[in-house]
Amino acid sequence: MRTSSTLHQTPSTGFSSYLRSVGAVLAGLFAGAALSLATDEILHLLQVYPPWGEPMTAPGLNLLALAYRCVFDAAGLYLVARLAPRTPIRHLWIAAGIGFVVAMLGVLASLNANLGPVWYPVVLALSTFPCAWAAAVLYAKRVPTTEPVRG
Repeated sequence: MRTSSTLHQTPSTGFSSYLRSVGAVLAGLFAGAALSLATDEILHLLQVYPPWGEPMTAPGLNLLALAYRCVFDAAGLYLVARLAPRTPIRHLWIAAGIGFVVAMLGVLASLNANLGPVWYPVVLALSTFPCAWAAAVLYAKRVPTTEPVRG
C-alpha cells in the first residue's frame, strides 16, 4: 500500500529516471531557444531589428542578440540542472554539448546564407561553454553547503 510519503518520492533509477533526465535536458534547451526567439520576434516587431530574412549587419545589433542569448542560454542550462533527477552538473554540461553542436550547425548553415556577419554565429557557438560555466556556478551557489554538488 502506498502512503502519502511514497507518492511524492521520485525513483532515482530505471526508465523513469532516464525519461526525467531527457526531459530536463530538452526542457532547458527549449526554454533557452524559446526565450531567444521570443525576444528576436519582439525586437523585429519594434523595428529594432530588420525584417525577418534580411541581413542584420550592424555590429551593435548582433552584440545585443549575443548578450540576451547568453543570458537565456545560461538560464536554460540552469533549468537543466534544477530539473535533473541526479548529477545536475553533468546534465548541464551534456545540454551545453548539445547546444554547442547545434550552434556549430548554425555556423555551417550561415556561411552561405548572407544573414549577417559570420563572426556572430561563431561567437554564439563559442559562448556556449562560458554560459554553461555561469549556470553551473549559479546552481552551485543555490545548493546548501551541506549538500555536495554532484556532477
